[in-house]
Amino acid sequence: QKQRVALARALIHKPRLLLLDEPLGALDALTRIEMQQLIEKLWHQHGFTVLLVTHDVSEAVAIADRVILIEEGQVGLDLLVDLPRPRAR
Repeated sequence: QKQRVALARALIHKPRLLLLDEPLGALDALTRIEMQQLIEKLWHQHGFTVLLVTHDVSEAVAIADRVILIEEGQVGLDLLVDLPRPRAR
């Protein structure tokens, strides 16, 4: 519930860029899927850019249309995720 409230607070001001640092890390599996779907739905509705920091590769691929892997302060991988939406979770 705290993550949903925090997301709602962030969206009140209609940002063009939303920064999310491990927003789903402490959630159980079902709530994580629900939040992934909510983030994607809001992204479609409002058209903002999301910068998502995560250590979970499957989460990044499920949500993102581009994944950038940082290794030792350098870009190790910059990959477009060309999969249909909504994505299976």
